[in-house]
Amino acid sequence: MTLALVVAMTQNRVIGRANTMPWHLPSELQFFKQITLGKPIIMGRKTHQSIGRVLPGRQNIVVSRNADLQLAPGCILVASLEDALRTARLAAGSTGEIMLIGGAELYRQGLPLADRIYLTRVEAEIEGDTFFPELPAAQWHEVWRESFPADDRHAYPHTRCLLERTTA
Repeated sequence: MTLALVVAMTQNRVIGRANTMPWHLPSELQFFKQITLGKPIIMGRKTHQSIGRVLPGRQNIVVSRNADLQLAPGCILVASLEDALRTARLAAGSTGEIMLIGGAELYRQGLPLADRIYLTRVEAEIEGDTFFPELPAAQWHEVWRESFPADDRHAYPHTRCLLERTTA
């Protein structure tokens, strides 16, 4: 079973500000849907609250230490990343891929376990209060890369790439 992180971050590793994404890239939202549809997604409480609803066509697994947390109907609440991974393995079936979609604390915990990262780099330095952890370059190699210019729908140029863990 493959664990994949899905992240969009700026050049200064910002992934959020005030529990929102401080940019709007419609093509990235479409890409996110394309790669996560039909797969279990793991997210933290703040990420779930920022989305505000169940993402359809995916098993939504929310990690929180608050056992009384009220979630959108259809979400599964678990207490730890370990519990989330166990639940996701059962839901993944033949897709073979579990998608960890944030936030910062789950990325920090999940990075050492991840096999793959779907990374969108927003080609700008944007202020934020939530950051993606440092990526140890020697542990990852790029499989493919695609770049997109800024246009009337996308305020920032951005690069999308797939990273896979380097095996020793």
